[in-house]
Amino acid sequence: MVTMRHRRGLFARQDRQPRPYPEDVEIPAVELSSGFRLPLVGLGTYDMLGMPCVQAVSDALRSGYRLLDTASRYSNELSVGMGLRESGIPRDEVVVQTKLGGGDQGFDEAINAAKESARRLGIAHIDIYLIHWPCPSLGKTVDSWRALLTLAEEGFITVPGVSNFTARQLQMLYDETGVWPQINQIQCSPALARDELREFMSERGIVAQAWHPTGRKEGMLGDAVIIRLARKYGKSPTQIALRWSVQQGISVVPKSSHHGRQLENADLFDFSFDAADLAELATLDRGEKAARNSEVEEEF
Repeated sequence: MVTMRHRRGLFARQDRQPRPYPEDVEIPAVELSSGFRLPLVGLGTYDMLGMPCVQAVSDALRSGYRLLDTASRYSNELSVGMGLRESGIPRDEVVVQTKLGGGDQGFDEAINAAKESARRLGIAHIDIYLIHWPCPSLGKTVDSWRALLTLAEEGFITVPGVSNFTARQLQMLYDETGVWPQINQIQCSPALARDELREFMSERGIVAQAWHPTGRKEGMLGDAVIIRLARKYGKSPTQIALRWSVQQGISVVPKSSHHGRQLENADLFDFSFDAADLAELATLDRGEKAARNSEVEEEF
């Protein structure tokens, strides 16, 4: 892993004063199979819209975040792009990650959708582009993957990847193209450890990135194990959940429009779990059947 530290930037607009931040956050990165450095903590933007999204993105970047996660399905690529420009951080210092919607699957459709996402974001290329959901009923997953590989060959996207893919679906992409995705963004937290899937991915050089990494929806943050560890390390329950991921090299993209919580979500690298802690956290895993199954569930 490589530690990346960045200077704060200023808002591009002159009618708004930059907020004073006491210090930048330091966020290590995990190296992908291509050598690309993926920050272990990024800003998730699901359900963020309009100017609150612009402000959240700008705040996060100015305090040291360097990974932005969005999707065409979130309907906020315009706002994310505005936040990127308002932050004053040079474009080449920020990893912009967005996703192909189910309704845009297919070879030509995916090519066009990527170009439209870049246009909305106001950027010339996309750093990471993911197939958001496999949507097997469409029968277009492989065609979409071929489109991403073509875009990567052309230099329009840097990292082609996927989201919510099972081991079987990952294998299908490789069998048809001879190329593994570099990233698979999956539902993952101590409550949904996804051990078998992550082992399959690790053996093939696929890095895991977690959505819903806090396990909040599974009620994990109030569990006695999480509370005990929070007291032991002087951290919040959210930080305990996020530390479980990053300690294992899993990138996380927690969502927060509150600047203090953004800083908290990135403050994960001054403590480490021991073997006993990890064994306790393993007891929280609800198993693969509790996770969303993209073999039967689809989002468009």
